[in-house]
Amino acid sequence: MKLRKVTAASAVLLALSVSATACGGDKKDDNGSSDGGKKITIGIKFDQPGIGQKTPQGYAGFDVDVATYVAKKLGYSADQIEWKESKSADRETMLKRGDVDFIAASYSITPERQKLVDFAGPYLLAHQDVLVRADDNSIKSPSDLNKAKLCSVTGSTSAQNVKDKLAPKAQLQKYPTYSACLTGLQSKVIDALTTDDSILAGYASQAQFKGKFKLGGLKMTNENYGIGVKKGSDLKAKINKALEEMVADKSWQKAVDKNFGPAGYKNEAAPKIGDIKS
Repeated sequence: MKLRKVTAASAVLLALSVSATACGGDKKDDNGSSDGGKKITIGIKFDQPGIGQKTPQGYAGFDVDVATYVAKKLGYSADQIEWKESKSADRETMLKRGDVDFIAASYSITPERQKLVDFAGPYLLAHQDVLVRADDNSIKSPSDLNKAKLCSVTGSTSAQNVKDKLAPKAQLQKYPTYSACLTGLQSKVIDALTTDDSILAGYASQAQFKGKFKLGGLKMTNENYGIGVKKGSDLKAKINKALEEMVADKSWQKAVDKNFGPAGYKNEAAPKIGDIKS
């Protein structure tokens, strides 16, 4: 059997081929981090005004602004971001499967969730509250919810927190989205919608609902918003660094004012990384 000689020209071509293969992919390692490819996939809510919303013009909200800033610090421009809807009940599964690189979707850090995924942050301290009709003065304290039909979203911890700790006789009404809860509130099928005050403020400030709803101001819990990543991902440390830079250069406060200011929402100061309020 004769052996073919490798010419100088073919050796160069082989080297170029190997180099192109090494540099041209858009691969992610087992930790969910990118090697600097062409896009990054981020999970957000699509139906939360002021937080994360899909609109005819694109995507808007505080979480969108935070995620866009973080992505830029990771080396991705806005047009390299692929946004993916992350419903409350699907977030852990999406991260574990690698459907997204990270999730910024009003994602409260809890001990139960920390067993399944890792969190960068927190980047916002919100409080659980209720949204009621503007002409309804019957709910002035958490105990008043014992007489109410209370709506929250499947997969969210909000309504169950109220029933377990504050109003055991509350009638829970679970809907697939916050928008569906809002429709029920408007039609008087339910009496109150409960979730984080930041989310509720976003709904109350929409032009079509202006003057129809109001926040109860109950501040029933602390909700520490974190950015979810796959368990063990090295993205956690990189995202934490980006969040610190966002606060330091005032971009965080600008995002707060832009998204929550119209509703008169009084936000807490930017939390320190790792400082989770119980």
